[in-house]
Amino acid sequence: MKIIDAVFATSEKIARAQMAIDPQTGLISDFGDLGVPQAQVEFFPDDCLAFAGMGDIHIHAREDISGQHLHKEDFLSASAAALNGGVTHVADMPNNPVPPIDEASYRAKLSLTDKAPISILLYAGIGPETAPLQKMVPYKVYMGPSIGELFFENDQQLENALKRYQGQHVSFHCEDPVELKRHQAGAHHHLRRPSQCEVMATATALRLIEKFKLKGKLCHYSAGEGLPLIREARTRGVSVQCEVTPQHLYFSQDQLQLKDKVLFQMNPPIREMSDRDAMLAAARVGDIDFLATDHAPHTAEEKARGTSGLTGLDSYGAFVTWLLQEKGFTPQRIALMCAENPGRFTNQFLKGFGEWSPRFKRYGSGFGFCAKGFMGNVTVLNLKRPMKLTTEHLKTKVKHNPFVGVTFPGSVEQVFLAGLKQR
Repeated sequence: MKIIDAVFATSEKIARAQMAIDPQTGLISDFGDLGVPQAQVEFFPDDCLAFAGMGDIHIHAREDISGQHLHKEDFLSASAAALNGGVTHVADMPNNPVPPIDEASYRAKLSLTDKAPISILLYAGIGPETAPLQKMVPYKVYMGPSIGELFFENDQQLENALKRYQGQHVSFHCEDPVELKRHQAGAHHHLRRPSQCEVMATATALRLIEKFKLKGKLCHYSAGEGLPLIREARTRGVSVQCEVTPQHLYFSQDQLQLKDKVLFQMNPPIREMSDRDAMLAAARVGDIDFLATDHAPHTAEEKARGTSGLTGLDSYGAFVTWLLQEKGFTPQRIALMCAENPGRFTNQFLKGFGEWSPRFKRYGSGFGFCAKGFMGNVTVLNLKRPMKLTTEHLKTKVKHNPFVGVTFPGSVEQVFLAGLKQR
């Protein structure tokens, strides 16, 4: 029996506890004050804080059956970057050269994840002519052009498609396509994709989530002006959750004045300080549900040509120590944003996936919780060991990260998958 003894943080409390993990199944067999002597456990001192294995529900691993983007990333290198950052399960987006949009293309891509050491959930794409899959899966809709060809030209085209997805789990990339065209002559990337593009798309997404009774999620949210719309919709019972990226919580346009803006280009763009502060405040009080990286690897040459997308898996855990140590986030809030909510999101799809891929049958009750029957995945952060992120630290294939050069107040101490050390 593997037993981890640490100060564990859940959304309910922080306390020293012992987690027992069955070596045969990798599932938690007991959790709490087990009374096992220190000599018989994997012990972590009080400088460390342990969480149920953290999850990132928005990444772009780039691998699909075409193999066209393997120079950027694949499921193995994305897994290595994830574990390097303390992330134990991920969900991968569908904007591939061959997007997973139907049963055949979805199962073909899913088969490629079998070699990965971590669990990889797949989103299916929604386009103007697509239809829901037979099993319950998460979907992603690009309201306007971003990276890839899976997007909509206007709101009516989007509404016509979403009629077919009533009651489904749909995540929205909120940028209004008409408004994007209106600003396409802007001098800089953030002026070509201003916050009003996101706010207008937010209003549309919320209307469609409500109209078609979707289980909605707004991806990589960045516009402070849109937060009141989300709060108001929730008071009416609209089922909508929200992600935020580390990039949008840390950087602002005035900070980028002294940096190469092309290297920091992403969709939606890094915004003003007021937007950043609004995102931090919303995440701190629980109006944001997930910390998700939007890990989007492109080569240095592609970035130099103006391709949008930033990586973030390698720096996930270290960034969390910045939220804890410098931005007033409680361990309970981090447990919710980084472990329990990602776990809940992933776990609801596991049963159907188990019929497609045997590996999903091994995950018991799933991820994100320090409780019997859940996977024995643990992320341990060292709050007293600072780390300056360097390119040598990175496991992503493309070897760049927006936080290179940043010194975080803590670092990832250890990661366990099914009770087995990964670092």
